Amino acid sequence: MGRGMASTSLMRSLAKWHVWLGWLVGVPIVMWLATGLLMVSRPIEEVRGEHLKRETPAQPLAIPGSTLAAPEASLKEMRVTMQDGRAVAILTTLDGAVSRVDFATGAALDPLDASDARALVAKRIIGGAAAERVTLFPADSTPFDFRRPLAVWQVALADGTNVYVGRDTGEIEAVRTRWWRAFDFAWGLHIMDLSEREDTSHPVLIIFAALGLTGAVIGCVLMFHRRRTRADLR
Repeated sequence: MGRGMASTSLMRSLAKWHVWLGWLVGVPIVMWLATGLLMVSRPIEEVRGEHLKRETPAQPLAIPGSTLAAPEASLKEMRVTMQDGRAVAILTTLDGAVSRVDFATGAALDPLDASDARALVAKRIIGGAAAERVTLFPADSTPFDFRRPLAVWQVALADGTNVYVGRDTGEIEAVRTRWWRAFDFAWGLHIMDLSEREDTSHPVLIIFAALGLTGAVIGCVLMFHRRRTRADLR
């Protein structure tokens, strides 16, 4: 008997707290759902105004007097950075091919091998010396947690971190910790796109966002109505 009364009292207390918490968080929930529905209602490309840009034919990068950026080179971009104490130009052609050359002489530099990638990670990443394996992935079949069309070395560390080193750029292109991969999975669930985790505006997401907002608004209305009814009964 005593146990049953204690259980009933606990349930009433929980119900009371539930009502008060509902009043406290109801408005923010409606606000989050309403703004979320607004943000997913249009594709992000349209929000950024990319659909307003007129398409223009790609033009090769040309710098007068430069042998690296000559018209026949068909360069899309040239990025200059320091590697091992010397200026290195990372070249990307219009068809997506990547290479690097010595900026001063124009001499081509060899792609990084596994030992080069391992040494770069050991030098630039905290804990990078504890590499368990080094694997090369071509540009057309990179791992899902990289998702870029660039040939890379995956340097897997002992703590589960994957460091991606560009074979042809000589640069660390991405660092993917275990937390990053968990976040990426959660993001895919959040936008309901587990395949690519990029589409933030699609019918399924819009429908469920609208249903969630509708349910929250109805809940707030019912909660307010219930409070008024109790007040009237008094």
